[in-house]
Amino acid sequence: MVVHGGPTVRRRRLAAELRRLRESADVSWEQAISELDFSRSKLSRIETARSGVTVNDTRAMCGLYGVVGSELENLLELAKQAKKKGWWHPYSRVMSDWFEVYIGLESEAAAVRNFEIDLIPGLLQTEQYARAIIGSWAPDEPDHDNEQRTQLRKARQARLTEGAEPLKFWAIISEAAIRQQVGGADVMREQLKHLLSRSKLPNVTVQVLPFQAGAHASLGTGFSILSFPDPVDPDVVYLEYLTGSLYLEEAEEIERYTLNFDHLRATALDPRDSAKLLGKVARET
Repeated sequence: MVVHGGPTVRRRRLAAELRRLRESADVSWEQAISELDFSRSKLSRIETARSGVTVNDTRAMCGLYGVVGSELENLLELAKQAKKKGWWHPYSRVMSDWFEVYIGLESEAAAVRNFEIDLIPGLLQTEQYARAIIGSWAPDEPDHDNEQRTQLRKARQARLTEGAEPLKFWAIISEAAIRQQVGGADVMREQLKHLLSRSKLPNVTVQVLPFQAGAHASLGTGFSILSFPDPVDPDVVYLEYLTGSLYLEEAEEIERYTLNFDHLRATALDPRDSAKLLGKVARET
């Protein structure tokens, strides 16, 4: 069996399938916990893909749910593939668990739609801008660790230019983000020039949401929508806050954020006028 996708997407796919099989077999949470000798938190983490599942646990769950033959073998192979380490593993020491999940999803996505309020999106940041941001977020961390985080951000950006099918990235950035003086005038000027350069890539679209746009449905809420190459893997909405993140996967939630992004796209300056504003702000900086 050929299993497509990286380890994070495979783990997510396996989690969804194990939950579906439990529900199809009419096995309740209480019954599964008792029969498998799992804690409630373990079963929850498995079914929501917050943690991986071993091959042995996958076999035990499939036995309880009545899964046999080729379907069982496919799920066991998926469990094996989901345990493999991603390219980002060398940076794991300086990443939180919740952000490592995001890196895995981003690495395996076909497209990302991103709205940012007061930051340049990570995939479009210069090294100097990223270093200034990371230093302000973690001022008490060792310099070496913050430098590792900066290099991780730089490594993520390879998705925009490398491979047969580079990541499609659509960024809507509030005007506040392009005027915020991060790292000083020189750093910000180079960042704006870099943003202009990246916006010329065929797979990258940059729009600026100007101050005069006024109130809109996403005030105070930056978010990303990740889409994947295999239709079996549904979109994910990613929301980040100071000490963690949320991953939204319900269809109605995805629909709401997709509609919000479409409204933002219609309200923001078009790519050409956005480039003009970026150039103007760069010259004024």
